Amino acid sequence: MKRVTTVEGRIYGKIVLEREIMQGRTKPMNSLETKLTKIAQHSNKDRNAEFKWLIQLYSKENLVSCFLTLEGRKATGIDKITKVEYEQDLYRNIENLVNKMKRMSYRPKPVKEVLIPKEGSKGKMRPLGISVIEDKMVQKLTALILEAIYEPIFMDCSYGFRPKRNCHMAIKDLKNYLFQNNCKIIIDVDLKNYFGTIDHKILMEFLELKIKDKIFLRYIVRMLKAGVLSDGEFRMTEEGSPQGNIASPVLANIFAHYVIDEWFEQVVKKHVQGKTKMFRYADDIVVCCENENDATRIQKAMKNRLNKYNLQMNMEKTKLVRFDKSDKRKQETFDFLGFTFYLGISKRGYTIPKVKTSGKRMRSKLKRVNLWCKKMRDRMKMKELWLRFTSKLRGHIQYYAVSFNLERVYKFLYYATRLFYKWMNRRSQKRSFNWEKFKRFMKIYPLPKVEVKHSLY
Repeated sequence: MKRVTTVEGRIYGKIVLEREIMQGRTKPMNSLETKLTKIAQHSNKDRNAEFKWLIQLYSKENLVSCFLTLEGRKATGIDKITKVEYEQDLYRNIENLVNKMKRMSYRPKPVKEVLIPKEGSKGKMRPLGISVIEDKMVQKLTALILEAIYEPIFMDCSYGFRPKRNCHMAIKDLKNYLFQNNCKIIIDVDLKNYFGTIDHKILMEFLELKIKDKIFLRYIVRMLKAGVLSDGEFRMTEEGSPQGNIASPVLANIFAHYVIDEWFEQVVKKHVQGKTKMFRYADDIVVCCENENDATRIQKAMKNRLNKYNLQMNMEKTKLVRFDKSDKRKQETFDFLGFTFYLGISKRGYTIPKVKTSGKRMRSKLKRVNLWCKKMRDRMKMKELWLRFTSKLRGHIQYYAVSFNLERVYKFLYYATRLFYKWMNRRSQKRSFNWEKFKRFMKIYPLPKVEVKHSLY
């Protein structure tokens, strides 16, 4: 694929795009959705169904549809080609891509690795893989196909990266389960580098149980083994699926479905004395147990189960948490998806499970606010900075404004605003304003309204 530099090429591309993209917005996407729906219906009707001829779905029209869904502002891959540049000759580029896939000559390019701060971990970084535009299209279509096949068989205990499921649904269901059941012990499970340690060979064996299209499977192997380019150095990827790869979440869910979810539902529940239930969001796992002896046995069995499939339980962070509503002694807390679950007192005097923003997560986010204010303080005018700042606060409210947690949200806004005020007064040697003047400014441009965005009742 080459960049378009000639006037003729740009004119040709524009004429073709008017026809091809408009079709991509309507008929091809509807056609793709229809085919995926049929696959999902077949998988739902027969849980043992096998699927062939999936490679035929990688048509020019379907890839155009996937291209249109990609975000144009995302960072570029190793070829540094943006979505806009690729779009200038979209028809020819995708036609070449389809021809390469037919000849089996398409090979995904290495992903560009960037390190970003790990949420809630002091000073720790996590790798993020950035693919080139062409690979993103293939990944997107691969993810849609896998999702159609496996979504009907995924279990209710799984919430992460699934359609019509999200973090707040997992939090609400966990809170309601703790409220309605006599749960005494929580197993707070922490996995070591889950996405980075998925065994390619075992994953492919799982995929082969339902998928019989060898060419489709071969392209997934190529995607997994594309390699990583970090600081100018290339390294092979013998295990793991890069976070940032569009297909990684569904591949990770498939792996966890066979290793953890099915095992828990079909084996663990048959060998326990009391009631038990698991909640999993990607690699974030919580197991609720009625019996303390069951909890100890499950923790040990899960460790062995994970080791069998080359996954590791982080024993330093995995713990048993006392969470008994009927016990008058002080109980412990645990974190799940950025919230701390604890036992509190209701308005009627009953002991009930409640949630609040995790202290570790709040400190991490305030640190990021501080760094952002420090970095951006001289780059734009005060009003524009404030509007961007309040937009970030609005995102925090949208996620953390749940039942029982408004006090923590107000607290975050207060400290974040104080940080903004501090750095605005350091834009020059002369102080910009005092606190009273800043409060008058906030009356004109108020903070986002804090209200419950997600009810947990």
